[in-house]
Amino acid sequence: MKTNHFLVFLFMALFSISLSACQDSGDGFYRLSFTTLSGEPYSFEQLKGKYVLLVNTASKCGFTKQYADLQKLSEQYADRLVVLGFPCNQFGNQEAGSNAEIGEFCQMYYGVTFTMMEKSDVKGEQQNSVYRWLTQADANGWNTTEPSWNFCKYLISPDGKLLKFFPSQVEPMSDEIIRLLKEL
Repeated sequence: MKTNHFLVFLFMALFSISLSACQDSGDGFYRLSFTTLSGEPYSFEQLKGKYVLLVNTASKCGFTKQYADLQKLSEQYADRLVVLGFPCNQFGNQEAGSNAEIGEFCQMYYGVTFTMMEKSDVKGEQQNSVYRWLTQADANGWNTTEPSWNFCKYLISPDGKLLKFFPSQVEPMSDEIIRLLKEL
């Protein structure tokens, strides 16, 4: 009888350890890094203590006008939010330009000052490391949803945990996003 109790105790202890190992503490997000449009390395460690909104972007999309609200959001909540744009050409070939052309477009038409990363894939075999973390539950703790189109959004908490996924239709200045930013 004692052996059975011990085995049950051992099983429960091991199960508890494996569960806690699966839940991301936020450290995984801060170990990430990427390259900006201008070719500079960008460490996510510098984002500690802030919300981070990651958005896959495109210059020739029906949602491209969201750049204006992303810029507004990044300015209005600069004390607590960092917006990161990830140009991608995987949805309707709507981001065919080079990194330099993307940067010029964003600045000229939308006055974008938030950080834009180099063009990359956000899903599939060539998915970049950041979006791999955002879309693998064993890395981020719960989410497996990949972007379904341009301007999908992922919100990270100030302690590096993935809070929420927003589809393209959710505007950057929506009540849903603003409410989460004000909870800080």
